[in-house]
Amino acid sequence: MRVVPGWALLSSAAAPVLLIGGWTLGAYRQPGGFDQVAGTISALAARDATDRWIMTVALLGLGVCHCVTAAGLRPLRTAGRLTLALGGVATVAVAAFPLPTERGGSAAHGLAAAVAFGALALWPALAVPRPGAVTPPGPTTTPPRLRWAWAGTALLLALLVGWFVVELVTGGTRIGLSERVAAGAEALVPLLVVLVLRADRGGDCGHDRNGGDGGHRAGGFSPGRPGAGG
Repeated sequence: MRVVPGWALLSSAAAPVLLIGGWTLGAYRQPGGFDQVAGTISALAARDATDRWIMTVALLGLGVCHCVTAAGLRPLRTAGRLTLALGGVATVAVAAFPLPTERGGSAAHGLAAAVAFGALALWPALAVPRPGAVTPPGPTTTPPRLRWAWAGTALLLALLVGWFVVELVTGGTRIGLSERVAAGAEALVPLLVVLVLRADRGGDCGHDRNGGDGGHRAGGFSPGRPGAGG
């Protein structure tokens, strides 16, 4: 059984704080105001944005947090953790290749953003915990309900990203809103995963401190006790 370390909880909690705090403060610093429903997050870090360092630092920190969290999610499958880390690296690249202007375009920035959004939506589907990695060893396969929960999370994130893509391609009036909803959800999911895994671990510790299964304490099968069971 593997444990999610405390530093992974800190990094996963810092991710949404950095992102939401960055776009809120960055928008506040724009002269004449900034329409967060229509304006993108990237516009706040564009080369011509006022105090662009705020959103740039927030994106850099967000990417690093995802990488650190991925390293700490030990009970999860390696493919999912690597995909989360890829999303973190791509987020750093988003900050490293800013838009030339608020309404300008950049191939490198667009590619980095596409990889970041895609990886951060996909990773839960690839990260289903290995059997016995979260709860005490028992079943040899992951319960179907658990697999569906992880796949459903990835599907929800993909739908939110899809909304953003549709708004972006069609030139919709809610590009900024859809991007913030999708990016915010992707930043929150790692924190929720860490909390769930640590809560499961806490329940398992209580289970162990109480001496295992209550059925065993009540005289159930125990291969180490003469005359027990059959």
